[in-house]
Amino acid sequence: MRVAIVTTDPRVYYRATKVLKEYRIPFLSLRVGERIPYDVEVILTGERDKVEFPVKVIVRDENFIDELLARLEGRERFRKVFIAIDPGERPGLSVVADGKVVEVHQLKSPRDVEPVLSLLEKYPGARIKVGHGAKRQRVMMLKALGRLLGYDYPIIVVNETGTTPKVGGVEGSAVLDIVASINIGLRPGREVTIGELLEVKEPTKREIEDIKRRSRELSGNITITSRLAREVALGNLTLEEAIELHRRRLR
Repeated sequence: MRVAIVTTDPRVYYRATKVLKEYRIPFLSLRVGERIPYDVEVILTGERDKVEFPVKVIVRDENFIDELLARLEGRERFRKVFIAIDPGERPGLSVVADGKVVEVHQLKSPRDVEPVLSLLEKYPGARIKVGHGAKRQRVMMLKALGRLLGYDYPIIVVNETGTTPKVGGVEGSAVLDIVASINIGLRPGREVTIGELLEVKEPTKREIEDIKRRSRELSGNITITSRLAREVALGNLTLEEAIELHRRRLR
């Protein structure tokens, strides 16, 4: 157990146990003066409790959880935290706090938004920044976020031109997607709601033909229909899903 509650105040004990259970953080309950096991890293206690321990978090209200998580993870309390996303087939994801990079990840797909939600819980008050490129994947990702956070949820859109560096003329690797997300996190942007960004225009004939061409490249021999290509362009299907639907209809 890394956390122990040491208090004589029943209100402190109630608040602490309630929040720890919500966050699924295991804990010990100890009496004041009782020996603290060697593996305990943080003590939760009340203002009036006299507990000698190197790392203590005072429980005044339920907001103590932010400081506790910071202590457990060895991170600082930040003033500004941005969760930055570089849209793409496998979006780059970073956490930029007070101008410093504290975490990086790569999502499995544009719809893989659970890691974003986990980071919002981990860094209370964090803002989401999204690059303006990769329209199709960006729309798909925003729809997934909108369903979970609400379409009135505010995000910051960043002009990502020049955020992806070139290395030996090669672009698009996992590392470069992550670097692009870091650069997005460091840039200013424009605040809008998810709903505002999802005012998607009807795809052009050129966009439809480009998606059909890429379906042939990806599948080897299948050209999806214009209707399926439109759904891909609007972010309602991935290209892989459209190809599979086309295959099923051919059987």
